[in-house]
Amino acid sequence: MRRRSTGNAGLPFLLFLAFLTCIDAGFPSPALAQTAALPPSASQPATYVLGSNDRIRVKVYGEPEITGEYEIDNGGQVSVPLAGRLRAAGLTTRQLERAITSALSKGIVRDPRVNVEIAVYRPYYILGEVKKSGEYPYRLGLTVMDAVASAGGFTYRANENKVYLRRAGGGGEEIYGLDSPVPVFPGDNIRIPERYF
Repeated sequence: MRRRSTGNAGLPFLLFLAFLTCIDAGFPSPALAQTAALPPSASQPATYVLGSNDRIRVKVYGEPEITGEYEIDNGGQVSVPLAGRLRAAGLTTRQLERAITSALSKGIVRDPRVNVEIAVYRPYYILGEVKKSGEYPYRLGLTVMDAVASAGGFTYRANENKVYLRRAGGGGEEIYGLDSPVPVFPGDNIRIPERYF
């Protein structure tokens, strides 16, 4: 009898833990959701979504007049010789390859073999309490602290504990603590707030 009641005493506690786990799984924090949705990484370049001001390298085998680097304009379009203006923003490099291949196959180039890769990522922007706010070139693996260092460091008024970050294509700013590395992605807007004395 004693052994059975001891085993049942822990059951409500286990059910409570399972309930908490379900809640956590269903409602991830905004910071984690943003990080999971957006990372362009060296190991997954094909999942990166192109946007305005990205510069791409297009290779069409056997067609040197088409091969070259092209920038995606502010309207999200890219102009490729013999393929014309194509929508590029919102596509991955593989999707853009297919769009260029389709445009070139319409009687212009026989059996085109197209490769698209990112030549230069679009810049990120940093403002607020840094010494040199502005536009900076993006590089893989960039964090907020790297961006602050590129901008000359914090001013004496800066709140060095948090950052406001608006992801490219996102609606509003998210607040992140600076107690751990915060990744930056192409097109992000970083704002370092003022400290209240």
